[in-house]
Amino acid sequence: MAEVDGRTAITDNDIVCTPCFEDDIREPAVKYCPECQDFLCTGCSLHHGRQRLSRSHKLVDKNEAKQGSHVTVTAKCLYHRDRNIEMYCEEHDMVYCLKCIATDHRSCKGVTGLDDLSVSTDQKRETERLKADIMNTKERLENTDQKTKTNLKSIEEHRNEVITQIEALARGLVEHIHKLEREALEGLDAKYILVKEELETNMSKLSKAKEEVEQVRSKLQGMDSLDKIQQFVQTKLTQQTLNDAVKVLEQNEAKGIQSLHLKENTELKSLVSSSTCLGSVQKIRESKRLPTSRTYKVRSQKEESIRMKNDKIGPYICDVCQLQDGTIILADNNNMRIKRLGVNYNIKDYFDLESYPSGICCTGNTEVAVKLYHNKVCFISVGSSLSKVRDISVTGGRYLGMTYCAGELWVSDVNGVNVYSMTGTLLKYVISDVNIKPMFKSTPHQMVVSEGNVFVTDNSDGAVCLTRDGTVKGELIDKRLAETRGVCVSNDGTVFISGFNSDSIMMFDSERKCLGELVSKESGLLKPVSLLFDDKRNCLVVGCFSGKIIVYYI
Repeated sequence: MAEVDGRTAITDNDIVCTPCFEDDIREPAVKYCPECQDFLCTGCSLHHGRQRLSRSHKLVDKNEAKQGSHVTVTAKCLYHRDRNIEMYCEEHDMVYCLKCIATDHRSCKGVTGLDDLSVSTDQKRETERLKADIMNTKERLENTDQKTKTNLKSIEEHRNEVITQIEALARGLVEHIHKLEREALEGLDAKYILVKEELETNMSKLSKAKEEVEQVRSKLQGMDSLDKIQQFVQTKLTQQTLNDAVKVLEQNEAKGIQSLHLKENTELKSLVSSSTCLGSVQKIRESKRLPTSRTYKVRSQKEESIRMKNDKIGPYICDVCQLQDGTIILADNNNMRIKRLGVNYNIKDYFDLESYPSGICCTGNTEVAVKLYHNKVCFISVGSSLSKVRDISVTGGRYLGMTYCAGELWVSDVNGVNVYSMTGTLLKYVISDVNIKPMFKSTPHQMVVSEGNVFVTDNSDGAVCLTRDGTVKGELIDKRLAETRGVCVSNDGTVFISGFNSDSIMMFDSERKCLGELVSKESGLLKPVSLLFDDKRNCLVVGCFSGKIIVYYI
């Protein structure tokens, strides 16, 4: 520290008070509490000694703490706050107390006591990475929180606009219309309260996440004074807090911006005596519109064998998905495993499954869900290694196809699509339209989500386009397609559909109009099953029945 105009100035090498820093105040620390693992300024040191919960804590000089001679207190477990962290689980790459290990990690591989742990990670580099991740997550939380606040304000305006519409329709009509008006307003208020409560809940979660991220940010400033084991523990706790914050972000971002609109009954005036409603108030999630779809051409192609030495038989790539960082995961049905690809589409590693996979989709930045023949969906963490997190029960495990849509899993079944929550609760069954007409010509197969639409192939001459509420929006059909299986969408909204028996891939625009054939049977394509648009490399990845993948650069 140095004197500036008679005051104490803080240099970059000084440690600041932890509680003050959490309030964006840079006050130089003079003491350190090993129990709380906080650096304290003069004022906070006095306050610390007066509090009933902390008056028994023995404070040490900050310089002694920087040397590491007093920083030996074990951190508390995230899940059992009264217990110390004593163990590390390599399979879940996280630190736990003994109770966690005994109840949830008894069968895990690589469980080690902290005293026996050899920490080889560069903790300083890890700390810097966490600092950068914290700032990025904090900025995203603040931006999303601001958008949510703006959305909450705009909902009031939408409500007033809908009221005006309802009243305009009601004027000049008979008593029956007044009854319908009251019913419509009640429906509006109910929908408004529902959306308002949802947004307020989201804001509460975002606020809590911001607070937790801010807390771990302040904790990191004292990392250099901890020994390696404690630095390791703190980085794992910090990473878990970041993961939880990112999960809150993803859930909020997946919901999009909500608004209230009135869907009018256009035949109201002529059918006033038999009408039952003025119109239904709809909750709409607004999203950014895609650019105009365009027609692609194949520039070049290459084949890649994804057979491994320990594969029992030739692979059958029934489905494929891509994480946000570009990582591609294949579902190999024949060998009951998923395979992670490297940058050149070669196999990087794999994970053996309990049963035959029939579908795979991304459910987060580092998580995929795999649909299995024995009616389970297995959630797998994709990090430095692949590891199972949990599973839920579903129906239709033997049928191809599954996708993740706005926090829900869409799972194909023999005649329709089951929609589940992430905890396994069946939310709805998509099988017929409003006229009780079947939506699908045959068994639904693979699915993809794009800009609020869900495209489902149905082993026919095309695919069905659905809204997120399960309403049929239209069909994508071309007689040149036979037994459609794979489907994917490019960044500009072009939809690609493969025909298993026509040995071809067709293109459709955002209005479901056919743009022509991308790959024909004459090109040598044989029995395409799964499709993925690799937006990182601008190419189409096709999983074939033969066990190979073909990469089309377009």
